[in-house]
Amino acid sequence: MPDPIFSDLYQDTEHLIWAPTEQVRRRGRQRARRTQVAAGLAAAVAVAVVATGVVLARPDAAPPPVPPATVEPITPTSVPTPSSTPSAEPSASGTSTPSRTAGEPAASIGGGPTSRTPSRTIPAAATLQLADLPTGFTMQTGKVDGDWSLEFMSSRCVNESPSLSDREVATRSVAFNSPSDWIVQRVTRHSGASATTVMKNLRKLVTGCEMEQPDDSLSIMAESLGGDDGVLVGSDVGGRPGRWLVVRQGDLVAQLRLDSQTTPTEARRTARSVANRLCAGTDTC
Repeated sequence: MPDPIFSDLYQDTEHLIWAPTEQVRRRGRQRARRTQVAAGLAAAVAVAVVATGVVLARPDAAPPPVPPATVEPITPTSVPTPSSTPSAEPSASGTSTPSRTAGEPAASIGGGPTSRTPSRTIPAAATLQLADLPTGFTMQTGKVDGDWSLEFMSSRCVNESPSLSDREVATRSVAFNSPSDWIVQRVTRHSGASATTVMKNLRKLVTGCEMEQPDDSLSIMAESLGGDDGVLVGSDVGGRPGRWLVVRQGDLVAQLRLDSQTTPTEARRTARSVANRLCAGTDTC
């Protein structure tokens, strides 16, 4: 009776089909080549890892070159340019009217030149000073009351007189006293072109005045005495003479009550001093 071990081995291998010898050899050679290729690849990877570690360990070594990135060209897209000609919108009547939004100018940066509103206050330097007068005078500043002005003289006219304070915005008064004389000056500032209007009204007041008494008179004695305009006015009321000098420089008007015997020549010298002082209060000089 056969040994049980050999009996089982026979049963397990009875139906096996063995490959031919040549086929077995070919498979062996292919497996050997695959093993060699795998071993070569493993060796190459190991060398690369070692080389990379060496480069990283050397900070002074130059980094490996980076291939340049490929930049795709950008094709510019045309943007429609707004028309500089304002578009037109049809109006209710059927005609074209300019658009309210098209063609409006852009606001300038910074707002353009800025202008500061000048002060309307009349500086003290715009009035006569003691240096402009003979020795012996003293100065009195502040409001000067009294019946010295041409406006008071116009109260003797039976007809209505034009105003000498048209659009007046500021005033300053000063008086000078001496043992034998008394000079009063009032400087007024007028807005816009009203200072010119005041001088026109002055001439109308003098030439159009109808005095209460037939023997009284009010007249213009001299003109163009100084500044932009200068007028000397004379009066004779009840046998007593009077003199007023009115000078305009820019938007300032100065009215002075002078000595009752002042001549046009003397008034011209005073008018020049008055005009020069007025330049301290206006930028028209």
